[in-house]
Amino acid sequence: MEPLRIGILGAARISAAAIVAPAKLTGARLVGVAARDRDRAEAFAAEHGVERVHATYDELLADPEIEVIYNPLANSLHGPWNLKAIAAGKHVLTEKPSASNAVEAAAVRDAAREKGVVLMEGFHYLFHPVTQRLHQLLEKGELGELRHVETTMVMPAPADDDPRWSLELAGGALMDVGCYALHAQRMLAPWGGGLPSVASAKAAERRRRPGLDEWLTAVLKFPNGASGTVRCSMAADEVEFSCRVVGTRGEAFAPNFVLPHLDDLVTIKTREDTWVEQLGRKSSYTYQLEAFTDHLRDGAALPINADDAVATMELIDETYRAAGLTPRPTATI
Repeated sequence: MEPLRIGILGAARISAAAIVAPAKLTGARLVGVAARDRDRAEAFAAEHGVERVHATYDELLADPEIEVIYNPLANSLHGPWNLKAIAAGKHVLTEKPSASNAVEAAAVRDAAREKGVVLMEGFHYLFHPVTQRLHQLLEKGELGELRHVETTMVMPAPADDDPRWSLELAGGALMDVGCYALHAQRMLAPWGGGLPSVASAKAAERRRRPGLDEWLTAVLKFPNGASGTVRCSMAADEVEFSCRVVGTRGEAFAPNFVLPHLDDLVTIKTREDTWVEQLGRKSSYTYQLEAFTDHLRDGAALPINADDAVATMELIDETYRAAGLTPRPTATI
C-alpha cells in the first residue's frame, strides 16, 4: 500500500500525538509543515522528521506531493482552512469540531462533496476497541435496551491566554472537550431509536469572558425514551473523560474513553456478574489514521463522514442555545 502523504497546518502540540506518532506507526509520510512562525515550523520538522517546511499555509496546500491535510489549528480556523484545503483538492483530517457552527460545517461538507475529496472529523476515540466494546454490548443485547448515557469531559483550567478561552477563536468548554461528550451520545443513535435532542442545558460563563462557557451541562433525550447527561468543564479540579452506558440488564463504564491509551479498562455489570475488560493501550489516534488510510487506499467504510460533522455542529449549536448562549461566530482569514 502506498504511504499516505500528509501535510500539517501549524506546529500545535497536539500534532505529536494525533498525527506524528500514528504516521510513523502506519508508515505514512509527513511531507510538509507550515506555521505562522517559520522558526517553530523548522523546529517541529527537525524534531518530528517532517520532510520539508513551507513558508505559508497556502504554499503547503499548493504542494502537489501532499494529498492529505491535517488541521489542528484553533477552532475558528478549522472551517476556513478546511475550505481552502478542499479547494486545493486535498483530503482533510480535521481536529474537532470541523467548523465554528453548523452553517459553516455545512459549507465545508458541500465543498468536499463538490470537489470529490474526503473530510473526516478527528473523533479518534470512536476507532478504539474501548468505544467499540461499549457499542458491541448494546448490539449483542448484553446490557439490554439502552436507558441512560452519561458522558463526562472535565479538566483543569488552561492558562488565561489559551486560545480555548477566546470566543473569537471559537473556544469554550463545549467546543473543546464537550464536543466529545455530545458526539459519543450521538453515536448511540442505533440503540436509542434515533439521534438525541437537547431537553435542557445550563452553563456558566468564564469570568470577564461574556458568552464563553467555562462549564456546561445538558440533558438529552432519545426517541426511544432513553436519556443522556452531558457534563463538560475547563475549570475542574481534575481530569475525567468517562462514559457510562446503562441498559435494562446492566451497565458499562469506561473511565477514559477519549484517551484509552492511558486507561483501557471497561467495567461491566449485569444481573449475573461484574467483570473488568482490558482493551489495549494502542493509541486511538493510530486506529483512526489506519482507518482513514484504508478508506483512501482501499475504499474501506468509515463510521463518520462530513455529514456526521454537520450533525455534530447542529447539536452543539442547539445545546448552546438551550443554555442561553449563542453559537460561535464564523471567522474569516
